[in-house]
Amino acid sequence: MYTCSEERMGDKIKTFSTFGDAGHGGITRYSLSPEALQARAEFVKRMEAIGAEIKTDDMACVYATLKGSEPDLPGIVMGSHCDSVKNGGNYDGILGVMGAMEVLETIAAEKIPHKHNITAMIWTNEEGSLYPPSMMASGVLCYDYLPEDIRYKFVHEDMLNSKSILDPTQTFGAALEASGYKGPEANRLNPKDYKAMFELHIEQGPILEAENNDVGVVTCVLGMICYRIKTYGQADHAGTTPMKYRHDALYASAKILQYLHDELDKLDPELVYTTGEIALHPNVHTVIPDYVDFSIDARHEDPKVIEQVVKIIENMPKEIVGCKVEYEPAWTRDTVYFNEELVGYVKESVEELGYSHQRINSGAGHDAQFCAYMMPTTMIFVPSKDGHSHCEPEFTSVQQCTQGASVLLNAVLKCDAK
Repeated sequence: MYTCSEERMGDKIKTFSTFGDAGHGGITRYSLSPEALQARAEFVKRMEAIGAEIKTDDMACVYATLKGSEPDLPGIVMGSHCDSVKNGGNYDGILGVMGAMEVLETIAAEKIPHKHNITAMIWTNEEGSLYPPSMMASGVLCYDYLPEDIRYKFVHEDMLNSKSILDPTQTFGAALEASGYKGPEANRLNPKDYKAMFELHIEQGPILEAENNDVGVVTCVLGMICYRIKTYGQADHAGTTPMKYRHDALYASAKILQYLHDELDKLDPELVYTTGEIALHPNVHTVIPDYVDFSIDARHEDPKVIEQVVKIIENMPKEIVGCKVEYEPAWTRDTVYFNEELVGYVKESVEELGYSHQRINSGAGHDAQFCAYMMPTTMIFVPSKDGHSHCEPEFTSVQQCTQGASVLLNAVLKCDAK
């Protein structure tokens, strides 16, 4: 068994955390921003230093490859993203890039023999924080393999026209052209040239830490549904309309939310659900709201539980406290199971390295979930301190990051030996 270097991993974490440093422990590193381009340049510099061959594709994904002894065999790729949410942490996404780099650096330093080409990769615009949607490049690269109900979101031409949330005059396509990382479409990740894809990632939740386990052997990405719930009332003066005459759309939404919580809590305790977005009209303190639009996001591995969630939404009251209630689906995805053979390589590697571990699923979406439709794919999780992610307190120790990279290395070598 091989282990990666804590010293090298610590240096990478320290260095990459400077690209987009927000000044209080985290980063803001939007895709293709100057800060993200700094991170890419550092990736290229370090990978060229060990003799890796660099190429990019038409979505600016970056590939660094160490040639194998039988380079005509399909390669093995490891990757994640280097972009972040606003005021995000130093580990989400970028750990998978640094872990892939560390695997190649260990192979080069220890002259580990391998038959297949082994590649470290940066996926472009996973977060979609500046140019929506999220998982943009993986959606485009894996487009032909995605289910029909997901495909429509990732039409290549539409992605190029995606407008910056900060400046609508700027598009993803323009940023792509200006980045210096746009390459030919022929360089895209594809199942003709690659046999497997691995993604190392922080858990982004509290389970591994709570169970005192070093590594999560990831089995799937949870299925989910997202619905928009809308309530319609009547706008009237907040001071002159007696309570019994009001048609308050916000009060109706509160009632519907309470109904949903009460009913959803009767289902499997593994179900998770959230209302994270709400729009209110006219949003004036002296006016009774006449319209509210809010989200309900629910996730579970078992499609039968998701079906129960949908049934609850569809059977909610159509009118409440004098307000009309409507719903519409906004987003769905089925549970995506990772390749059992690759999951087995990860499990064997963890056990041989002597790290504590457990099987775990991912409630969050990742590029790996789209890639899994296209080729054998799996993920590896390491703990997130206090479960924090997508925020500046996000933290995983150098030791834990290195353990994850060591598992990645040995799982890749098992895949190579197959």
